[in-house]
Amino acid sequence: MIKTVKAPHILLPKKGVDMSRYAVIACDQFTSNLDYWNSLSEYIGDEVSTFHMIYPEAYLENTNNDEYIRDINSNISKYLKNNDLVDIGECFVLVERLTTYGVRRLGLVISIDLEDYSYEKGNKALIKASEATIVERIPPRLKIRKDAEVELPHVLVLFDDPQKTIVEKLYEKRNELEKVYDFELNKDGGHIRGYKVTNTNEVIEKFNKLVKNGLLFIVGDGNHSLATAKAHWDQIKVNLSESEKENHPARYALVEANNLYDDGIIFEPIHRVLFNVDDKFENGLRKVVDGDYISFTFSKKDGKKPLKMPKNAPMAYLTVQSFIDEYMKSHPEIKIDFIHDEDELINVASKSDSSLAIAMPALTKEDLFDYLAKDKVLPRKSFSMGHANEKRYYLEAKRIK
Repeated sequence: MIKTVKAPHILLPKKGVDMSRYAVIACDQFTSNLDYWNSLSEYIGDEVSTFHMIYPEAYLENTNNDEYIRDINSNISKYLKNNDLVDIGECFVLVERLTTYGVRRLGLVISIDLEDYSYEKGNKALIKASEATIVERIPPRLKIRKDAEVELPHVLVLFDDPQKTIVEKLYEKRNELEKVYDFELNKDGGHIRGYKVTNTNEVIEKFNKLVKNGLLFIVGDGNHSLATAKAHWDQIKVNLSESEKENHPARYALVEANNLYDDGIIFEPIHRVLFNVDDKFENGLRKVVDGDYISFTFSKKDGKKPLKMPKNAPMAYLTVQSFIDEYMKSHPEIKIDFIHDEDELINVASKSDSSLAIAMPALTKEDLFDYLAKDKVLPRKSFSMGHANEKRYYLEAKRIK
């Protein structure tokens, strides 16, 4: 029997905690928008919140990293000691997310075995990265995780269930389940409800039946966070006996699993904005990018300019990102950021005379699992599951110590 999926002991805030202040969006969102995070900080204040347990990437360059990480771990320890975080038992959580765009997305919070996950190209793991993993991005995240007592996931994994045999069936019987939260998310995140699922063995058996071509899950969001969890586990396990390895809490990562065929799973493009570039960069880009899909570049100086892209989205991302990576090797002054919304893309690029925005196409769902099962990997940041404010908010937690 496959043991990739495991029922975790889930931690949620105790009754009385303001849930709208407790849950905050994934740390890798709005990375070039300090105003978003500063206004969120002001709204939360000193209330019990996941904001005080994460490191927003927007703050990485303007705060003392070591001090910030110590504060994170201190806050986690304080919340555990004060019973601000409560173990609701061994279970899954059925998640219903209603976004401000009128989209409903269903998911199931589970834990997955990191022994069955790999981001290495050509691997035969049951859980695969969908995009190229930049190993240089792991150490800073590992520094945050190594002393933390709990993990808070923003990782979304996709599974291939066209007959809708798991999450949708649970949702049909949601009125028979205990509701563990029901509230409005801050910063236009929409509404979210959670239901406790205790018939975990039955659900696990259904997941096991979905394995196809040796693949069960692909990572939809949070690939580098899951890669960090894997690196953390690989460090820990070398000093453990076989029996200790079997059930060590760091071996299993908490994620939200989503059916690829859920109507609420919509692939949005991830755009690029380059800082400190000149006309040579854009001229070079236009020489290598050509196709039938009309996108655009945007700069403060020239406004929007049409850009022809390959119609095949993976090829568009491969062409553009390969050019950027190669160009940046000889131009270290250039910086890049990845933006999830077109309006935000233009907003960010408008702030500097030397910035260039590149609007990217959306990936389709068709053949995604087959593509990855053939040992192919999409270029990094090739798709986003929803707009920026539709990304996962930190809510459920699990001990890793």
